[in-house]
Amino acid sequence: MFLISNREMLLACAEAGILGAMPSLNARTAEAFEADLQWLRSKTDKPFAINVTIGLTDPERRERDVELCIEYGVPVMITSYGNPTEIVKRVHPKGMTVFHDVIRLDHGLKAQGAGVDAIIAVSQGAGGHAGTVNPYALIPYLRSQLDVPVIGAGCISGGEQVAAALALGAELAYMGTRFIASTECAASDAYKQLIVDSTHDDIVYTDQISGVNANFIKSTIPTDADPARPQAAKRWRDIWSAGQGVDTIHEIKPIGEIVEEVVREYHDAVKRLTS
Repeated sequence: MFLISNREMLLACAEAGILGAMPSLNARTAEAFEADLQWLRSKTDKPFAINVTIGLTDPERRERDVELCIEYGVPVMITSYGNPTEIVKRVHPKGMTVFHDVIRLDHGLKAQGAGVDAIIAVSQGAGGHAGTVNPYALIPYLRSQLDVPVIGAGCISGGEQVAAALALGAELAYMGTRFIASTECAASDAYKQLIVDSTHDDIVYTDQISGVNANFIKSTIPTDADPARPQAAKRWRDIWSAGQGVDTIHEIKPIGEIVEEVVREYHDAVKRLTS
């Protein structure tokens, strides 16, 4: 989650038994990113992931971020907005895993050809940059067309949706918006509360903010929004993104408690289906 996920979230996720991720660019300099990796390595030996936005990152910064991920043995890299071939070639010999975001089959086939270990199916209703295909269609479709595992993303905010994603053929569930409403998240208190207070009717899908279609909370978008006006980072700082899964988010709490709740919801859902 651009700007708002941080090292504290990655640590809390690791300690709670899930794989946390943050974009390398959330550290505004390569030096700050290295400091985050050093801090994480001093706190835990459990896995975490780093997102690298290939086409949206300055090439020199991207090169350095990949070098640092290799140097500090980041277990999982998540790539998007570009061809992951070179990253895969560099990190696979180090035993690192690569997931790649896609919204369509042609993107998935290209990423599979690049050698990624799994595809993240970013479905309709996901927070941030998302596709337009319903997860009930996209996840099983990609699963049937690809040879690599598919990870479900989009509108997953609780254990019931995790169970549904797995039932559709996803190997893992990828959850973002739910963790904005966590005590560890770097989002402002007002942003977190708006996540709790919003429903799917408050989410709008638009390309007016970044030039690429993404989901945002409608009330944070200025009525005269002009994509050429503010800088990209300021747009994402002041205009808040969220997915349609806000419907089932009702409280701000620590990540450990969120994970316990999601696991309980999952088991309850499976029990209902099998009883």
